[in-house]
Amino acid sequence: MKTNLLHIKNMVCPRCVEAVQNLLVKAGYEPMAVTLGQARLSPSTPIDPKAVAPLLREAGFDVLLDRAEQLTEQIKTVLQEYLEHLRTAPAPLTTSAFLADRFATTYSHLSKVFSRTANLTIEKYLIRMKIERVKEMLSYGEMTLVQIADQLRYSSG
Repeated sequence: MKTNLLHIKNMVCPRCVEAVQNLLVKAGYEPMAVTLGQARLSPSTPIDPKAVAPLLREAGFDVLLDRAEQLTEQIKTVLQEYLEHLRTAPAPLTTSAFLADRFATTYSHLSKVFSRTANLTIEKYLIRMKIERVKEMLSYGEMTLVQIADQLRYSSG
């Protein structure tokens, strides 16, 4: 089945976006927009996701064909945005409110799909993301533990 939209797993940073863009161009496709988790191709160059999967797999990415897997990857991408929201918003939304708002559906539905597909809860995944962010921020050596805890909305009580 040919399509103009690819859902791609393991895209986590701007370098991943650039890498996927370059891989698609090198393979002769015309990407119109490549963002975290997705590549939209020109209508004149539809693509068979199964045909491009080996090319992406060589670079550490994977094409998602299953709708539940696609939604799970989209949730992971939005959770990255949520971490930024925690850092910058004066009164941040809860995780459930943020996700329900972004996907225009219930958190319960998102949570069930995510847990079934990822084999862990959204909450546990978010905790892992926050731990990785703390390690990253500590490695920069620019902030104290108290400042990092404040930015990620950890509390001491």
